[in-house]
Parts: sequence; C-alpha cells; structure tokens
Amino acid sequence: MQLIKSVLLKPFHNFIHKDFHEVVARMKLMDRFIFLDIHFIDKLGIWHRLPVFLGLTYLALRRHLHQEYNLFNVGKSPVGVRYNPADYPFRTADGKFNDPFNEGAGSEDSFFGRNVLPVDQKKKLMKPDPIVVATKLLARKEYIDTGKQFNVIAASWIQFMIHDWIDHLENTDQQVELVAPKQVASQCPLKSFKFYKSKEVSTEHGYYGIDTGYLNRRTPWWDGSSIYGSDAETLQKVRTFKDGKLKISKNGLLPHQDGQVISGDVRNIWAGLSTLQALFVQEHNAVCDALEKEYPGLKDEELYRHARLVTSAVIAKVHTIDWTVELLKTDMLRAGMRGNWYGLLGKKFKDTFGHVGGAILGGLVGLKKPNNHGVPYSLTEEFVSVYRMHGLLPDTLLLRNVDAAPGPNKSPPLAKEVDMRELIGNKGEEALQNIGFTRQMVSMGHQACGALELWNYPNWFRDLIPQDVDGRDRPDPVDLPALEIYRDRERSVARYNDFRRSLLLIPISKWEDLTDDNEAVQTLREVYGDDVEELDLLVGLVAEKKIKGFAISETAFIIFLLMASRRLEADRFFTSDFNEEAYTKKGLEWVNTTESLKDVLDRHYPEMTKKWMNSSSAFSVWDSAPEPHNPIPLYLRVPH
Repeated sequence: MQLIKSVLLKPFHNFIHKDFHEVVARMKLMDRFIFLDIHFIDKLGIWHRLPVFLGLTYLALRRHLHQEYNLFNVGKSPVGVRYNPADYPFRTADGKFNDPFNEGAGSEDSFFGRNVLPVDQKKKLMKPDPIVVATKLLARKEYIDTGKQFNVIAASWIQFMIHDWIDHLENTDQQVELVAPKQVASQCPLKSFKFYKSKEVSTEHGYYGIDTGYLNRRTPWWDGSSIYGSDAETLQKVRTFKDGKLKISKNGLLPHQDGQVISGDVRNIWAGLSTLQALFVQEHNAVCDALEKEYPGLKDEELYRHARLVTSAVIAKVHTIDWTVELLKTDMLRAGMRGNWYGLLGKKFKDTFGHVGGAILGGLVGLKKPNNHGVPYSLTEEFVSVYRMHGLLPDTLLLRNVDAAPGPNKSPPLAKEVDMRELIGNKGEEALQNIGFTRQMVSMGHQACGALELWNYPNWFRDLIPQDVDGRDRPDPVDLPALEIYRDRERSVARYNDFRRSLLLIPISKWEDLTDDNEAVQTLREVYGDDVEELDLLVGLVAEKKIKGFAISETAFIIFLLMASRRLEADRFFTSDFNEEAYTKKGLEWVNTTESLKDVLDRHYPEMTKKWMNSSSAFSVWDSAPEPHNPIPLYLRVPH
C-alpha cells in the first residue's frame, strides 16, 4: 500500500511545499489527495474569494484534515465501564458525565489538549525579551478601531466566552519576575513585574511524547459556567434554590455580598463582562418562569437543570450564528456557521422535519450521537493562544446619555468618556451600579471596538492588577502583553511559522510575506533580526494581512474552524440529548426561536433596543444601517 501511495503521489512531489513532504507521507491515501486540493488553492491564495458553495467545500475538506491530524489528547485515556447517560440528563456542576465513554472529559481541572505538538522553548523563554516584544510591537500607539463591523459588546462577549471555557491553573509556589531591559525601560509603565508560573503536571503516559501538560480550572464545555461556575461550591453561591432561579439584583445587575460580586466566574471581570453575565442570569430566570408556567409540577432542581441546558444552548447559538458571523463578515462564513447549527437544508427545513441527513445536511446540532473524532474532548493550548484578543478593548468607554432623544440612526449623544481602568475589577463593579444596565449596554453598542493589529494592545493592560479566582486583587501588577508572550513560550506553544506548518498553512520566508507595512517590517527586523522562525505567535497573528471582512487572522481562523465545530459535535447536549426529553418541548422551542443577541435583549429590554438599536446585529455598531435584503440564495453567492 505504501508503494502505491508513493507511486501515485511522486508526480506531485515538487508541487508540494517542501515543509509538508514529511506530514503528507504519513497521511492516508485519500487524505493525501484532499491535501493536494487544498494546497493547490492555498498556493493561489483564493479560497476566500471562491463562490460560497465552493468555499464551503474547501473549508469542509480542510476541517477534515485537522480533525484527523490536529487533535492530540493530553492526559490519561479513559479506562473502565461506560456509564449510562440516562443517569445524568443534565449538565453537572463540574462538567463530568457528558461523554458517555469518558466521565472526566471536559471537567474542571482536566488537561488542555493540543492541536499542535508541543515545541520546547525553555531555552528560549527570554529570546527575544517578552517586554521588548510587547513594547516595540504590541503596545498601542493610537487607537485603531474596527469601524462599524464590531462593537464593544462584541469585545465583552468573547471575554464572556473565555470565562465559560478556559483558565490555566497556576503554580502559586513558583513566582517569576521579568525586568524591563534598559533599551525599553523608559517606555514601560512597570520596570519589573512578578507572576505565578503555569502549573505543569505529569500526564502519566507520554502519548505523542507529551510528558507534561496544563490543567483547565474552568469546564471547557459550552455549559454557561461563566454564570453557573465550574464547581458545586460556586453553583451553591449563585442559586436561589427557589423556582430554579439564579441570584440577581433588582436593578438587573449581578448581586454583591461582603464586597464581592456573585456570579459563576468573577476573576478579572470588568463592567462589560459583568453586564453580559447579568443579562444571561435574567435569561435563565425567564426560562424558569416559562417552564414553570408550562409545567406546574416541576420542582426547583428540575427547573434549574432544564433552564441551564436552554440558556447554555442560547449562548452557544448566539456565538455560532451571530457573534462569529460578525467577526468573519463574509457570505461564506455566514453560510458556514449557519450550516454548523442548521445544516445545508437550513432552518425552515430543520424546524419542520427535524434533523435529517447527518452533519452536512442537518448540521452538528441534533446529531444522533456525539463525535469527538477518537480524541477525548478538551479545549487546547493553541485555542487559548489564538483567543488572545485584548486589542479589542478601547482606552475609554464613551458613556452615552440615554435620557436624551435619539439622533441620526438612533445614536445617543455622548455624555462623557470613562477611563477603562475605572471599569475593571471591584472598582468597575461600583461604577456599573451608578451607570446601570441600559446605559452600559447602549454605550458599548454604539462604540466600535479595537482592531487586532500591531501597536493596538491597550497600554492600561501594561500596569494591570490581576485577581485571584475569588475576584480579590493580587498585590502585584502585571504587564499583560509581555506576560502573554511569555505564557505561549512557557506552555510550549509553537511559534508562528511552526504553528502555520502544523496547520498545513504555507509558512512565511521573509517579513514581507507577513505584512506590506514598511514600518512593521523594519520593527520586526529590529526585534527578531532576519530569522522569521523566531516570530512569536501572538505578534504574527496581529501582523498578518487580513482577509477582507475578517477581524482575525487566517491562522487564528483555522483553529476556529476546527474547534468551533468540536465544541458542538463532541457535546451530547448539542447532539444525542438535544431533544425534548432533556430540554422539554418548551425549552427546545425557546432555543429554536432565538437567533441572535438582539432577540435576547428584545426579550428583556424591548424599549432599549427599539429606541437605540438601528443595526441588524447587536454586535455591530448600533447606529450602522441594517443589512439590506439580498435576493440571491446564500449558497449561490459570489464574493465581490
């Protein structure tokens, strides 16, 4: 068989980029031909310019290859007896008992997996110095925004998701100190800073040569742990134990006790995140009311369990077919994300006939059984790395006057600018009590968020007080962009070029392949010399030329392509148990009729959206024009 593979592919040897010869040689025969298809299109650089249906075919083929070759388990493989999912028809507090064959998959304190095999950087932790990288290439010079495409709600939303999915356990016995080198010290708010190392844990088996890994203290399932918590103790704090509901203040914001905010995850919050947490506590409680009215016999625990499933699914759906569609604003990705949820047959067909025809025709949601592609579910170190998006946040929040009459396109007048440092942590919670839910949400909705570009990482993050898991401030401030550079190296995440090679993306050979900006090329050369292999992943992601309509880089998008699907298809509550038995008929109807964050806001604050939102999506700037009707069917469209 190996001889046949070699003979068939020998004519293509010179066509295939030299860096891929080894990996292609390890592929199955059919996968080699799939690789040739995508590699041909990659060499032309045209996949995003293809007609929608052809582009989706390219993405489906590419996703298949990544499912085969970019999922690596870290930690023990499951052993023992399969449990009965019927014993756990609900989301548990710590994420256990979701995967019927692996009770610990996706649970609190489980391992981060890998999409790319680790690259040991212990000898290169300080090369080049993380503070130099942050100062010369990341620190904001002037605020670059995303225009009308993406607003500050969208920036807050992704932090809302991060607080649902990922947070590394730290080793509080080992502290590291970084000192600003003389060449940049005068430009650094902190001359030095201390932080804890990530906690490195033995995997006890060494599969793929991965002897150690890192633990995720949050549950990586899409289970709403940002509002419910990732353990039983936190869940106890947020529940009322009456009618299935969660605690919320009369003003619609999160409650406080002993000076601390009460929510599922309170570490490193700010007013924007807190507002979204409060909104989905309200959503959970509204689901409880609807279920109690429909099914008067349901008790507190049953109401809570059903409402959690419904609310978590609403969050996942909003992210899939609303937030991501605005992030990757192209017809192809609109079709792709809706395809993930509804399939090619579409919403009307699925609402009428149910899930038909597998993942492609019927979508990932509602599959007959979950699919983890033979690798226990987790989120990955590479996933963490591409979600480093602090550049989305502005320097100030433009606080609006919501008592005035709307201006053109429902725009509210500006009242004042509030420094972002006044809106983070406990200080931010106090400020939010004075601002109020509506004013905070309207202000974020009408302000464009930052762009993920070089020199656009907020400087207020360079002197930031981090928090413990209970929301209490730590004594030592950190330089966050420098820390993020260090974290990727510490956790053996591949640098930019190796990262691209591992994802079957053509690597760069010179700085001009990465960017057309002459100043950027010059500065990259100052920091890294002529060695493009030394380029840090975070810098590469923000320096990379963007695809038209994309707010993120193509490199980051490839991880999204793989993991966004995996979050849905590996979870039995989005597949085999996405049904009336688990959710109730009323609960499933609630999910199926909610299409966007605007729908959620309309449900709780109809006067606010009617008065202040002109846009089609709550994630685009609210005074932007609604999207015009396009008579051409989505799958038949061609990019302009």
